[in-house]
Amino acid sequence: MANALRSMTGFGAATVAGKGVSVQVEVRSVNHRHLQAKLRMPPDLGHLESQVDALVRKQLSRGAIQLSARVTHASDELPACVHKDVAAAYLRSLKALASELKLKGDLELADLVRLPGVVSAPEKDLDLEGMSKLVLRATTLALRDLVQMREEEGAAMAKDLASHAAAIAKIHKSIQRSAPGLVRRHQADLKRRVSELLDGNETVSSRDLAREMALLGDKLDVSEELSRLEAHLQQLDRLLAKGGAVGRKLDFLAQEFNREANTIGSKCNDARTAHAVVELKTQIERLREQVQNVE
Repeated sequence: MANALRSMTGFGAATVAGKGVSVQVEVRSVNHRHLQAKLRMPPDLGHLESQVDALVRKQLSRGAIQLSARVTHASDELPACVHKDVAAAYLRSLKALASELKLKGDLELADLVRLPGVVSAPEKDLDLEGMSKLVLRATTLALRDLVQMREEEGAAMAKDLASHAAAIAKIHKSIQRSAPGLVRRHQADLKRRVSELLDGNETVSSRDLAREMALLGDKLDVSEELSRLEAHLQQLDRLLAKGGAVGRKLDFLAQEFNREANTIGSKCNDARTAHAVVELKTQIERLREQVQNVE
């Protein structure tokens, strides 16, 4: 079964909850010539980077990837613990000190809670093995979400690429139909110009004239370029049908399309063909720009 064509841009996210902990993973991707993954892991789970990187490379082949994982503990949502006995002891000691030193001024609550031991955060029971499993699971789900988005965009891109390919094929057929007549017209023009230049004073042997006309015909012959262009169109159809990570091959093919168009334009210099070549190169450029987004 053929794989879907994929875009290189997308976003995926997943949240997985466990005992007293929740893991959120977000992953973003944009265009890049190769696969480049930047990972942001929680400080306690830095050892997972190689495993997360392996998961990314298993699912994706191109793009600049940014993946971030965040762990939220249930205790993070609980109020801080206030130690009243510690606060009372501080207050008694400070009042006694103020009386002994004959200091004036009232002690504010804001001053009291800043003293060591008055307020403390809830204790966290870290289960690194359990959190590691949750992070890897959330990463797998987020990557699946990202791939789905990239495939949805890729389906729209495939239709756009197919439309450009159809336009290129139409222009190709138009040039193919007109090419033989173009050669004959140029040969007739050569014969007429030779006749006008000689004006009946001298003659050119039929052999010499035939040789020049043959050279002109060979110079204007674009059948080879048209044949290669047709082969490239067939290859493009196969790659779009195949799907998957075909971006690099499509990029190379777009360059070959442009090479053939340039050669045809340099050989066929009449106005009608030149106009067709301009339109051909326009469609090729549109195809090439879209190809830059394909994984």
